[in-house]
Amino acid sequence: MAAKKGGKKAAKKGAKKGGAKKAARGGAKKSAKKAAKRVPNAAFMKPMQPDAALGAVVGTNPMPRTEITKKIWGYIKRNNLQDAKERRMINADDKLKPVFGGKGKVSMFEMTKLVNKHIK
Repeated sequence: MAAKKGGKKAAKKGAKKGGAKKAARGGAKKSAKKAAKRVPNAAFMKPMQPDAALGAVVGTNPMPRTEITKKIWGYIKRNNLQDAKERRMINADDKLKPVFGGKGKVSMFEMTKLVNKHIK
């Protein structure tokens, strides 16, 4: 019986040590993240003017590139334009076809390239 008790105590000590090490490592990561705060690039935050084709989707007011991208994705999600089988592909509707250069289907990576042609 004494052997069983000793085994439990040793197991408890090991658990405590491992838990303390994990907590110490996790705390170091959190403080490093707080210290290195990200600053957005000024080029992305500069208001850009969408042309008429893009303005039909996101609005005609000047806004940063990041906001334009968010609004396009919101439009795609609302109208269920993301391809069901191949999630990387976007199916263009009547409003998006002029933005996508007349293409009916584009990849999400190609989409950003095509959208950049419609902002000044």
